[in-house]
Amino acid sequence: MNIERLAEVLRQAAQDEIMPRFRRLDEGAIRTKSSATDLVTEADEAAERAITAAIQAHNPDHLVIGEEAVAANPALLDSSVEEGITIFIDPVDGTYNFASGLPLFAVMAGVVQNGRTVAGVIYDPLGDDWILAEKGAGAWQKFPDGRMNRLRFAAPLPIAEMTGAASTSFLPVDQRRRIMANLAQVAISANYRCAGHEYRLAAGGHLHFLMYNKLMPWDHLAGCLIVAEAGAYVARFDGSPYGPQHRDGGLLVAPDEASWQALRREVFTF
Repeated sequence: MNIERLAEVLRQAAQDEIMPRFRRLDEGAIRTKSSATDLVTEADEAAERAITAAIQAHNPDHLVIGEEAVAANPALLDSSVEEGITIFIDPVDGTYNFASGLPLFAVMAGVVQNGRTVAGVIYDPLGDDWILAEKGAGAWQKFPDGRMNRLRFAAPLPIAEMTGAASTSFLPVDQRRRIMANLAQVAISANYRCAGHEYRLAAGGHLHFLMYNKLMPWDHLAGCLIVAEAGAYVARFDGSPYGPQHRDGGLLVAPDEASWQALRREVFTF
């Protein structure tokens, strides 16, 4: 599917299914999944249905795998992505924020072709713009009127001057304590409970690092491609490349390889 068309599909689903429900969710419209902070709302499910239907209407040969479809049928996550085109969808990234009435959530899609991530889109329903990338074509912020700005990741700085986002909640408790203590070495560390907006900030040059431990494809395929196209160095904790097949092994993003190595050595020690 053309990336411009995919971007419009995400926007339309947000306008039709997500924004009309923002701060208007009835008590029964929010449910827990794996924990009290792992939520699903009517907006997640309705938006995913709309996005899936719109993609398949134009490209019936594409495999669409959404977060909520996998929640209902976990076997979908084991689908082969080595041949053809697979599109991973996160209909409301930052559901906890959305359900809490916090205006910090996104709609994301990562496109995998023959086992490799080739395109990604992150749409901000509140700001009504996208960040997007195709492999080898750079990363861009696009507005509905057609304006586009090229995105560039932040330049390297000493660790003491770095700002970034680190998701520590899925780490074992002993590792979490150590990492949170180590984060005292950086200037600012945050967690926005929305990977989509963390990737948006980083791609625009406003963060120097990102760290994640749990790797679900709808959360990271689009963002990793976009920040890499913006100039970032992206690798799993062992230094290997991140790809659609990875569910664990962690993820660290930095301005360049030297900064990545310094962060891994001084801050993100497991």
